[in-house]
Amino acid sequence: MGIEKRFGVHPSAAAAWMARFGIGNPPGEVHAVRHVELLLHAGEVVGLVGESGCGKSTLGRIAAGIAPPSEGEIRYGGENVLTMDRAGRRAFELGVQMVFQNPFASLNPRIRVGDAIGEAPRVHGIVAKAELDDCVAGLMQRVGLDPSYRHRFPHQFSGGQRQRIVIARALGVRPKVLVCDEAVAALDVSVQAQVLNLFMDLRRDMGLAYLFISHNLAVVERIADRVLIMYLGRIVEAAPARELFIRPAHPYTRALLDEVPSLDGGSRTYVPIKGELPSPMNPPGGCAFHPRCPHAMPVCATESPQPKTVAPGHWSACHLNS
Repeated sequence: MGIEKRFGVHPSAAAAWMARFGIGNPPGEVHAVRHVELLLHAGEVVGLVGESGCGKSTLGRIAAGIAPPSEGEIRYGGENVLTMDRAGRRAFELGVQMVFQNPFASLNPRIRVGDAIGEAPRVHGIVAKAELDDCVAGLMQRVGLDPSYRHRFPHQFSGGQRQRIVIARALGVRPKVLVCDEAVAALDVSVQAQVLNLFMDLRRDMGLAYLFISHNLAVVERIADRVLIMYLGRIVEAAPARELFIRPAHPYTRALLDEVPSLDGGSRTYVPIKGELPSPMNPPGGCAFHPRCPHAMPVCATESPQPKTVAPGHWSACHLNS
């Protein structure tokens, strides 16, 4: 069984009072991640795509060890993280780092960026104190920042520069995996391209693997080797990036691709996916996408589709593919 993550909903004071006397419904539960299995190979870039609220950020936090799963196992190097000895747990905690969407919120505004970058290598004994300045300078150079800026504070940098600082800080513990949660979404398009190029250079030079979380398929197409499409807590399609963009099999994936702006084909009218993302507290029966799907059949409302292979390395959970 894959990863599950559930959150209890805290009732309001009135709802809690009513529940105490057996009135009304019991407190609900948000099922954020449902039976998800994700494998990330060394040096691979996996793109995780879906609408806001589908559970992709929660899955990323679980993969990085920030949030525990409600059920299922996290394995690092083939070993269950929960049963690792201290050395194995340390290797996992340092080996998987996370880069968040908002770099300004990720940095302490009262700490100079050089101290922020050098703190983790110093605390974990990765770099000797005498070598710390050289280490910080090297990390800043690696991400394209002038080491002479190390004494500045985060507010003295642009958004793109702050994201580079966050990346340098993550690299300080010599990770093998970066979980990037909408890491370029808050940046201008030109700056996005620069940061994506940086990610690709780091992958080439350091052999990093990425779990790249995004709602932007155009960004994912540029960087990912393999793409997972997530809807309401489930992975509904997975394929090599080139295969998915040429031959999407799930109606939800096709709807997302139809919304990607393109310079080819002349003018067109963009039609958004109809309806709203259902509540994870009360998901639809059968296929969760069927209330919004233009190809929905009666079976879609009653039976949850099972993943079916449609091409080598490409599967889709849709009754249309049965």
